[in-house]
Amino acid sequence: MTLLQRLAATICLFAAGTAGASAQQCGGDFETFLEGVRQEALAKGLSQSAVDAAVADMRLEPKVLASDRAQGVFAQDWRQFATRMVSGYRLKLGRQNMQKYASVFQHVEAQTGVPAAVTTSFWGLETDYGAVLGDFETLPALATLAHDCRRPELFRPHLIAAIEIVDKGYLRPEEMRGAWAGEIGQTQLLPEEYVAFGTDEDNNGRVDLRKDTADVLMTTGKYIASLGWRRGEPWLEAVKVPSDFPWDRAALVNKEPRSSFASLGVTKADGSPLENDSLSAALILPMGRNGPAFLAFPNFDIYLAWNKSLVYSLTAGYFATRLAGAEPVDMGNPAPGLSVDQTKVLQQKLVDKGYDVGGVDGIVGENTRAAVRQEQLRLGMAADGWPTPDLLSAI
Repeated sequence: MTLLQRLAATICLFAAGTAGASAQQCGGDFETFLEGVRQEALAKGLSQSAVDAAVADMRLEPKVLASDRAQGVFAQDWRQFATRMVSGYRLKLGRQNMQKYASVFQHVEAQTGVPAAVTTSFWGLETDYGAVLGDFETLPALATLAHDCRRPELFRPHLIAAIEIVDKGYLRPEEMRGAWAGEIGQTQLLPEEYVAFGTDEDNNGRVDLRKDTADVLMTTGKYIASLGWRRGEPWLEAVKVPSDFPWDRAALVNKEPRSSFASLGVTKADGSPLENDSLSAALILPMGRNGPAFLAFPNFDIYLAWNKSLVYSLTAGYFATRLAGAEPVDMGNPAPGLSVDQTKVLQQKLVDKGYDVGGVDGIVGENTRAAVRQEQLRLGMAADGWPTPDLLSAI
């Protein structure tokens, strides 16, 4: 999973309240930078004591920059990632936690509309239900990334929000530990999310997303709801697709009524008919027409808002369906995909043909899939958007 994908999304979510942050200085003398942070936090109304305590904890942390620069392309395909992440152990522990905290989950769903399985899917994938929280010191990490001039507009607002967490008494500076990019707690929320949605569900006087599970679940439910969750609606469903399906209609951006897919012969995974209704859906073939198939509904957009990687988002959504009782998906027998290097070669060929693939980066995103479909149509191949060695050779 790429941490910065979520950071990029949150800057849009909170842009209205942080418009001035990107204008602040980056780079240069670190003490001068910290003084600017101090003044910005005080101007926001945060207490002198909280600001002093937080700023005293800030320093440049080389290992954070090393982690940032070491980010590589996510190389696993969906079947590999989902098989590893949606393990029997993780499913068993998730279901046990859903029972253990049943009353909390009931309150979360009543308040937010977000089902227990959905909240639990993020909880399990992000930290194995709180077992792996990360050990980077949050304030030094965010100070380092906000001082670095590559993306200060992403990190500085979260640095100020981290000071606000101290000011509210939620966590002391030394308690703030998590991922290298500033995520904190059992579902790895960023500081602005922590401040905006943090809820003291267990009524102990503070919001502790590292240790208080009830706080974690309600806060996470509220955050998911803020992304546009539609109460009572599905998010993802495994399906069977007939061999004569018009494959170019299988695209995340192609939204059709569920009844349209039913009329084209798409059924539930067990072969029973789909609901013949107008609920908007998109057919996703993460590994082409011979691999697994899913209908994604409007609530699936929340998974993409959490993390823009289709591999991660589809895994999280599938994990939630399994927690909710769905059977394992038929993985099928997909054609071999491309390596990262092969994908870059394909993308460059597509760029040379005039396609916008969103960058020659080795990532099979929606732009690359759309270009692949067009080339498959041109070549008389099944236009399922799955880049294969055969396609690479044919272009």
